[in-house]
Amino acid sequence: MAYRSATSALPPRLPRTGVLSFLAYLMAAAIILWSLGNSELSLAKLARGVPEIGRLVGEMFPPALDRMPSIGTTLLQTFQMAVAGTFLGVVLSLPLAVLSARNTSPHWSVQVATRGIVTACRTVPDLIWAIIFVITVGLGPFAGVLALMVDTTGFCARFFAEAMEETDEGPPEALRSLGATPTATVVSAVFPATLPSMIATSLFAFEKATRSSVVLGLVGAGGIGVELMAAMDMYDYRNVSTIILCVFVMVLAVEHLSSALRQRIL
Repeated sequence: MAYRSATSALPPRLPRTGVLSFLAYLMAAAIILWSLGNSELSLAKLARGVPEIGRLVGEMFPPALDRMPSIGTTLLQTFQMAVAGTFLGVVLSLPLAVLSARNTSPHWSVQVATRGIVTACRTVPDLIWAIIFVITVGLGPFAGVLALMVDTTGFCARFFAEAMEETDEGPPEALRSLGATPTATVVSAVFPATLPSMIATSLFAFEKATRSSVVLGLVGAGGIGVELMAAMDMYDYRNVSTIILCVFVMVLAVEHLSSALRQRIL
């Protein structure tokens, strides 16, 4: 009897679903099925494409080394674009985060307007930003840096603001009661409390910018993407494989460096 009573006291495995939740699940399932049905998925096309993948891989190996000096130069430029774009984006994110956070914004209208700016930076893809800046400032890495800066600003400002909203209100309230200005309160209480989270977010943004900077050259925004586009246009698949392997090594090194820094700093 004791065993039965203990068993009957266990909570149910799944919570009971209300009518609205059930309808939401049905709608989500219908959207998924609708999307799958209109994506032209085809196992027959995939089966026909597998031999083509094998042929392409065969043409890509062994990697060519004749353009390594040029590839190395543009790869370094890609890394520099990621560093510069991330740094500028993080710097711009700090005031935007302060203005868009609920507990640090001077007025609700400023919060709404700033959140709109951050949302616009975040929702437009970085490749579109690169095209806009290529048209604006011309071809080259400057357009790529600007695109990465805007993308990083949208990414970091959102998470910086959320971190600021989650801080303990005790220290800021104590400073305000002593007559501290809003700027002094943010610098002395909010920033120190959110610094670990902001460092982690900045490092993730750097990883993201490193991967994004590779493809910006496809639209003329500088970096290794220019070499990749030229090699693809000339059907030089051996150099394509060289570029891909170099990019893989760079991204892997950046991710390991970022992970090591997060563990050491945080």
